[in-house]
Amino acid sequence: MKYGRKRVLVTGGAGFLGSHLCERLLAEGCDVLCADNFFTGSKDNIAHLMGNPYFELIRHDVTFPLYVEVDEIYNLACPASPIHYQRDPVQTTKTSVHGAINMLGLAKRIDAKIFQASTSEVYGDPEVHPQVEEYRGSVNTIGPRACYDEGKRCAETLFFDYHRQHGTRIKVARIFNTYGPRMHPDDGRVVSNFIVQALEGRDITIYGDGSQTRSFCYCDDLIEGFVRLMNSGDDVTGPINLGNPGEFTMIELAEAVLRLTKSTSKLVFLPLPADDPRQRQPNITKAREALGWAPTIPLEEGLQRTIEYFRNKVG
Repeated sequence: MKYGRKRVLVTGGAGFLGSHLCERLLAEGCDVLCADNFFTGSKDNIAHLMGNPYFELIRHDVTFPLYVEVDEIYNLACPASPIHYQRDPVQTTKTSVHGAINMLGLAKRIDAKIFQASTSEVYGDPEVHPQVEEYRGSVNTIGPRACYDEGKRCAETLFFDYHRQHGTRIKVARIFNTYGPRMHPDDGRVVSNFIVQALEGRDITIYGDGSQTRSFCYCDDLIEGFVRLMNSGDDVTGPINLGNPGEFTMIELAEAVLRLTKSTSKLVFLPLPADDPRQRQPNITKAREALGWAPTIPLEEGLQRTIEYFRNKVG
């Protein structure tokens, strides 16, 4: 830290997770520079921060170099839902790969510590359950989801190569399904889909037979994991799984949403999309041991907070 306040760059800072991270860093007394090209991010997510003298917003696409002076970089820039990242798959790959190169180049130039928001999607449709960091994944390199899955895998490669070759201080987190306020209502993710459909009285669409599982981490818990990983010693590089090990079927999630919204929506079943993972559950032993981190917010409590957010949006 060069002066009194730690100066932190958050790419993708106007997105769902990025906006919560900016909020948290400001609360900790940081000087926050938020960079976003608004492909999926929204000014609504950060409007309440704009009056803070220690918050600065710049419109920037990470596929182009950025020249700023900061102490830490959180690289969150990339569309993260299938609907959004498949809209322009070439740009999605560029965002992950060129974005990683540009942010790592910046970190190297200014000797900043850099955090990469990777994903559980690097495990593909897993043959190991729950997923441990040592598992190398089962990913279709030419499928419709590959732009995201392989882009993130390549970004991890770049981070570790910069670490080995240049001594760059890196932190890599593999994020599992996360939900909460400020999710995009049309992102196609299961939690936002179910809640919006329930609140509007539409059918709840379940892909496949509903037996596939996901593990849902509330956003506040995840952001706590981000900050703990960034603040950990230089010997803790990751990759580290960050997610909630509680595992739920799609039918269980749908039933919980219906109960909490008091909706009369019906369940309808549609074909499973290509390469959609059947199981997703993190092993968080490393996060517990290295960071002292584990999620604390139960699914029903997190869903209730998220439902209230969407009730105000939909209403």
